Amino acid sequence: MKKKLPGVFPGKVKKDAGNNIKMTYVNAKEEIKEVSNNKNISQKINEIFKAKNYIYKAEVTITLKDGSHLDKKIVGKNNLNLITMDNELIPINNIADIERK
Repeated sequence: MKKKLPGVFPGKVKKDAGNNIKMTYVNAKEEIKEVSNNKNISQKINEIFKAKNYIYKAEVTITLKDGSHLDKKIVGKNNLNLITMDNELIPINNIADIERK
């Protein structure tokens, strides 16, 4: 004789988990480019410095919060600033986005 097991009652999901990657199609380059991958600026900077091909400097494109773009070679960072090859300090809290070339 089979014993009847109790039913399963799943809980309701009350909010968005936020683990989906939003993507868009870029027609000019014929590729799919990530629009939002839920990474903040500190995580992106750390990934640049931890990359296997990073030895001393990394060529990056920095987008500032005022909308301007900078093409720089970064060599290091401290708690508040990125340090460039030209010994410039770029405040991290002024950066809207950073991408490796």
